[in-house]
Amino acid sequence: MNSFFAKTKEYLSGVGAEAKRVTWPGKRELWESTLVVISFIFILAVATLVCDKVIGFFLNFVQG
Repeated sequence: MNSFFAKTKEYLSGVGAEAKRVTWPGKRELWESTLVVISFIFILAVATLVCDKVIGFFLNFVQG
């Protein structure tokens, strides 16, 4: 059981050391990345809507 706590402490220590080495984005880079993600989601939503309407139209056309 003691080994478990020692390994956990070592792991968390490594996580903390790695977190200090991370280069965090600035406000501008974060804002730009957020806008890219939102734009991409919007484009995918519109493409999905268009595909849904086209498929629905053809299914209604085939059914009569």
